[in-house]
Amino acid sequence: MKKLIFGFLSAALIAGAGTGCISTVDGHKSAGVPFRKDRIVSRYQLPVESVFTASKEVLASEKGGLGVLQSENRVNNSLVAKVNTRMVYVKVTEVEPNITEIVVQVRTDAGWSDIDWAAEIDKQIALRLRP
Repeated sequence: MKKLIFGFLSAALIAGAGTGCISTVDGHKSAGVPFRKDRIVSRYQLPVESVFTASKEVLASEKGGLGVLQSENRVNNSLVAKVNTRMVYVKVTEVEPNITEIVVQVRTDAGWSDIDWAAEIDKQIALRLRP
């Protein structure tokens, strides 16, 4: 009986140690499983405004995008959207004049990272930037 109780307590402790808080690219914290790659970073020789607009079009369903845009922050140029039950965080920053960096982060409802969706969304944004 003691071994059974000890086993359950050990399993609960291991499960609790494997989860925690992660930092999202828009500066907030979210529950999730840390220590997993969940971001794709790309750079473009375009102004911040055009990359931000393309990101917004890819994420917003009313503009033929992939999901539902939940929030838009013009102060730090970040977007939060829901795509196929996954939370998508996008941040656009100016590295140098006319060089823009975009970070795409995707998490499932359970807190796991989804690097495949992050790569797909990053690719859709890049395609939207082409003339």
